[in-house]
Amino acid sequence: MLEQILSMIGMKSGASSLALMVLVACSAPQKAANLEPVSTGTAYQAQYRDIDVSRTAAAFLTSPSMNAAKCRPAIGGDRNQKFGSGAPSSLRGELLSRGDLVAFRLPEDETFSGDYVVSRDGTIKLPYINPISAAGRSPSQVAASIKQALLNDGHYDDVPLISLLVKDFAPVRVAVSGAVFEVRPTDIGGIQGDMVDGRRQAALGASTENRNLSAAIRNAGGVRPDADLSAVRLTRAGRNYTIDLRGVIRGEHFDDVMLITGDEVHIPSRQCFQDDLMKPSPISPPGISLYLSNLTQPATGNAPSAIGQTVREVPYGTRFMQAVVDANCVGGARATSADRSAALFSRNPITQVSAVIERKVEVMRARADRDDYDPYLLPGDAIACYDSGVTNIAEIGRVLGVVGAVTLIP
Repeated sequence: MLEQILSMIGMKSGASSLALMVLVACSAPQKAANLEPVSTGTAYQAQYRDIDVSRTAAAFLTSPSMNAAKCRPAIGGDRNQKFGSGAPSSLRGELLSRGDLVAFRLPEDETFSGDYVVSRDGTIKLPYINPISAAGRSPSQVAASIKQALLNDGHYDDVPLISLLVKDFAPVRVAVSGAVFEVRPTDIGGIQGDMVDGRRQAALGASTENRNLSAAIRNAGGVRPDADLSAVRLTRAGRNYTIDLRGVIRGEHFDDVMLITGDEVHIPSRQCFQDDLMKPSPISPPGISLYLSNLTQPATGNAPSAIGQTVREVPYGTRFMQAVVDANCVGGARATSADRSAALFSRNPITQVSAVIERKVEVMRARADRDDYDPYLLPGDAIACYDSGVTNIAEIGRVLGVVGAVTLIP
């Protein structure tokens, strides 16, 4: 049949062979092979598994339970408690770190009064007294130590009236490891001079939310869906503290610990995908930079195919099919566009093994249990859109027309 069609358009034998190669190349692609058991639902997300056309209504929405079945017990137990109930008192409130600027005032005494910076060794150095330990302590604790030193060294006979206020919190460097998307040391806190208004910069007293635990976690890419938030470990000066952050995801108020330089944060993993962590929160990824490809024909860029850029920012918690719509892979003339499909390229953040999942757009549109097969997007994911069979046939016809024109040239 193929030879008859080719002979009708006047193609020579060499062109016929070329056209045959084109048709073979445009045939249905081989199903993607994955190292992990993606098709059975035992990979990172159960939503990756192959669509089961034999399922009944009673089996709908089973992906969350399939994911939860792989979870290790939470280190902090299953108790339903707020973060604040387990936060050690020594971690609460404002804590000084090296580089912080403080204003020390002693009435009618210019010898000691002045602005001081917490030194690299974590102390405040006032004249004529030994360095005062400051890093990891509150301003009131440091003020009490200064007052005692003034008395012990004989500078005052009676308890002096003093004031120690923070003028500026410096940035700090902390290390974040475990179940976050970007394991690395990160710098948090600090505000550029041109971003602080003059009145606040000149005033005594300072406040910042940029040196909190939540800021460090977000700077490290945010928590992964397999994170165990019941037992976040904070190591400070060789001492370990355990903090329960589950209340953050539930929208509860929590005491966000202020960090200092040298702190180490570790978030353990439950070795499973937790659907309830796939939502925006103070410790979730700030968003997802999604790599897209939606080209009907090869081009120098995505703009001709209505993709303004090859990377899109989507909110954390976005699902695959939402991104497919965002990539303009859906819609148009039903006769030519209904059979489109899209492939998701993802990577298991625990094993670092990649996976490829493909979905027919119209199949997902029509199925009532679509959510069971609609995975959440993760940072670094990529999406490729494929055209319908009608569009593919039209493209084959265009290629055959070009080949036929070439063969007719004497």
